[in-house]
Amino acid sequence: MKIEEIEAKDLNLQRFIEEKIAEIASLAGSGLAINALSGGVDSSTVTMLGHKALGERMKTYFIDHGLMREDEPERIVSLFKELGVLVELVDARKEFFNALKGVTDPEEKREAITQAFYKDVFGRLVKESSATHLLQGTNYTDIEETVAGVKRQHNILEQIGIDTQEQYGYKVIEPLIQLRKPAVREVARALGLPEEIHNRPPFPGPALAARIIGEVTQERVSLVKKATKIVEEELRNTQAFQYMAILHEDKVTGVRNRKRDYGLQIEVRCWESQDALTGSPTRLSYDTLEKLAERITTEVPGVVSVTYNITKKPPSTIEAV
Repeated sequence: MKIEEIEAKDLNLQRFIEEKIAEIASLAGSGLAINALSGGVDSSTVTMLGHKALGERMKTYFIDHGLMREDEPERIVSLFKELGVLVELVDARKEFFNALKGVTDPEEKREAITQAFYKDVFGRLVKESSATHLLQGTNYTDIEETVAGVKRQHNILEQIGIDTQEQYGYKVIEPLIQLRKPAVREVARALGLPEEIHNRPPFPGPALAARIIGEVTQERVSLVKKATKIVEEELRNTQAFQYMAILHEDKVTGVRNRKRDYGLQIEVRCWESQDALTGSPTRLSYDTLEKLAERITTEVPGVVSVTYNITKKPPSTIEAV
């Protein structure tokens, strides 16, 4: 199936929203749909479209896999309650960390997360709820990068030949599949989502697992969470497309209190981009970089080195994994 992109400049917001609400209602029929909300602009937009299309016939879940930012699950559930959408928080940390145990290869990590998410967690929720469809916020860039072999996005299924009905027991509805991120933001704004949602930096589907080089453990996720909070606090006002902290696998030599300290290294990335297909590192001031290094090495246990990535995409990628 060939998917035709709708560029932001060609998007008739009201017509698009009306068409997608009707499309969701038609595809779901009289059945129940379930929805995976992560708090990112894509999943949040789909949540609002699904809510308008199906009302109480859509059950929305936030899957807490332990890989999100600090306090993210509770914050998102609370925010959508204020918008009139009830979200059930599902503790799936055990399933995800078990799936990721001992896995270090980037593609194997993505596959482990895909299977834990769609088969184990949502497979169970589908059986318990008797849902027939899953709504998700796949966008045009997700498909493009997967098909081109840049990296496998965890939410790409039918486009690479996976029969979701056969493998997982439900069909997938993807209302945003023709849009890139800038166009999705316009739809989110038109749906009345607050700025902290429609204007928030992109966050990867595999969450912080995409920012850990090597094995993903609860201890290593805890370190990345602390570093991520610092990076987002310090770079929030840069207006950059995306910014992040990445935990490296190899340790490096450092010095604390005049003694050798063999510790961890965090890589900071900050990007200028429109659609995530290409990107350039933001030219941050040295004062900003120095403050980042000072805070991360002081506030994140065990970190002795902070670096800043200055390589464009391509040949680099925005996320590390």
